[in-house]
Amino acid sequence: MAVRAVRGAVQIAANDREEILAGTAELVTEVMTRNELSTDDVISVIFTTTGDLTAEFPALAARQLGFQEVPLLCSAEISVPGAMPRVVRLMMHVETDKPRSSVQHVYLRGAAALRVDIAQ
Repeated sequence: MAVRAVRGAVQIAANDREEILAGTAELVTEVMTRNELSTDDVISVIFTTTGDLTAEFPALAARQLGFQEVPLLCSAEISVPGAMPRVVRLMMHVETDKPRSSVQHVYLRGAAALRVDIAQ
């Protein structure tokens, strides 16, 4: 087994608790599905949000999906002029047999524009 990092992001429609939870849940679910992971494979997850998302912690969405024993951390993204607003990002550390080239990074909704080179 190797340790791999999986990246992802989703743009949220509004600074609203339910919007943040729904968008984050969609992102986490897509990362897990596309990489054929279970919570037992996940070592930890770091979430960041842009400064305009303050209504809820994204990690709560992961907890609601069953990430009870996985260390989760929320942090603020640095404020860069002109950066895309209302974005939740994640970096998920996992144990997997997949080679690095087979890891599926997930960019959803408007956040697909952040990484057009790898967004599906």
